[in-house]
Amino acid sequence: MTRRTRTSALGTLALLLAFAALGLGCSKAGERAAVPARVEKDAVIFETSSPQLAALQTAPAEPRREALLRFPGRLVWNEDRTVRVFAPFPGRVMAITAKVGDRVSAGQALAKLAAPDLGIAQSEARKAEQDYVLSQKSLARIEELHGAGVAATKDLQAAQADFQRTSAERERTRARLRIYGNDGNVDQQYTLRSSIAGVVVERNLNPGQETRPDANPDKPLFVISDPSRLWFMLDVAEKDVGELKAGVDVKLNTSSLGEERVIGHVLHVADLVDPQTRTVKVRGTVDGADPRLKAEMFVTAELKVPAAKGLIVPARAVYLRGEQYYVFVEDGPGRYVRRAVQLGPGGDGQQVVLGGLDATHKVVVDGNLLLEKILASKD
Repeated sequence: MTRRTRTSALGTLALLLAFAALGLGCSKAGERAAVPARVEKDAVIFETSSPQLAALQTAPAEPRREALLRFPGRLVWNEDRTVRVFAPFPGRVMAITAKVGDRVSAGQALAKLAAPDLGIAQSEARKAEQDYVLSQKSLARIEELHGAGVAATKDLQAAQADFQRTSAERERTRARLRIYGNDGNVDQQYTLRSSIAGVVVERNLNPGQETRPDANPDKPLFVISDPSRLWFMLDVAEKDVGELKAGVDVKLNTSSLGEERVIGHVLHVADLVDPQTRTVKVRGTVDGADPRLKAEMFVTAELKVPAAKGLIVPARAVYLRGEQYYVFVEDGPGRYVRRAVQLGPGGDGQQVVLGGLDATHKVVVDGNLLLEKILASKD
C-alpha cells in the first residue's frame, strides 16, 4: 500500500467515525425529546426541555370591564310642551297672523276663519240671552200680581219654570261660546289661538283655503311647541332593557354635535315589547337647549354599565367534553391542569367564564386539544 493510499484510508475512517458520533448524538437527543409527558389526575406535566411546550400558548383570564351600551333612537317633540291646533268648524281662511318660526304667547291669535257654523252658535246665544231677559221680566210681573192676589198660583209656577229654562239655555250657549273663545258678537269669525307659549313649528293652511275638520282629522292647522325641551325615543333590545329605568342618565350624540354629547334623562320605559322589532320603547327628555338639536333627528344614546361578574378568556380556550366545558390552566412551568368551567355570554372571539377560574390564571389557547388527548390516553 502506498503512502497516498494509506492516508486516504485513514481520512475515510475518520469521517465514518465522525458520522457515527453524530448519529449517536442525534439518537441521544431524540431519546431526550421523546420523554413522554406525565399525567397526575387532571394535570399534564412536561419536562421543561420538551419541544411540545412550543405548541402550547397561553393567555391571562381578565376580569370583565365596564361596558358601554349604545341604543338607536330619534328626537321628537315634547308632548308636555306641544299643542296641535285644529278648527272645530269648517270655514275659509281670512287671515294668517303667525308663520313657522314665530314665537307666540299663550292666547295669541294665529289665524282667523270665516265660519258659518260659529255664526249659528252666536245666534243661538243671542236668542237665549233675549229669552232669558223676557222670562225674567215676566216672572217679576207675575210675582207682583200674585202678591196682590190678582194672578193665580199656577201662573206664578209657570213663570218660574220658564225663567229656569231660559236661564239654563243662556248658560249652555254662553259656555259653548267660551269653549271657542268668542265674546258672543254675531260675526261668524273664528280665531285660532295658541293655548301655550312656544314656537310655531308647523303650519298647514294658506290664505283663502277651505278647512274641514273631517277632511284631515289627524293633520293640525298649527303645531306649537317648545323646541328647547325635546324628548328622545329609544329602541332598546330585550336583553338590555333591564339597564334602563326612570331617572337613569344617558349621553346622547347626533351627527350635528360631532364628538360632543348632551345629557338625557330617562322618563318612561314601555310595558310591552314591539312584536315586529322585538325592542322596547324608552322615552326621556333632553337636558338643556341646544339649537343644533332638531325634532326627528336620529340619535345614539350611550350608557356605561358597571363590570359584571365573571372573567373573560379567548373563546378558543374553551372546549366541550361530553356535556361539560373545560379549559386548561397553566399551573407552573410545564404543568397544565384541566378545570371544569361555567360559561356566561360570549361573542367577538371572547367568552365569559362565571365559575371555575381565578383572575390569576392563565389558560391554554393553543394546544388544549393536545393536552386533552394526552389525558384521555391515560384513562
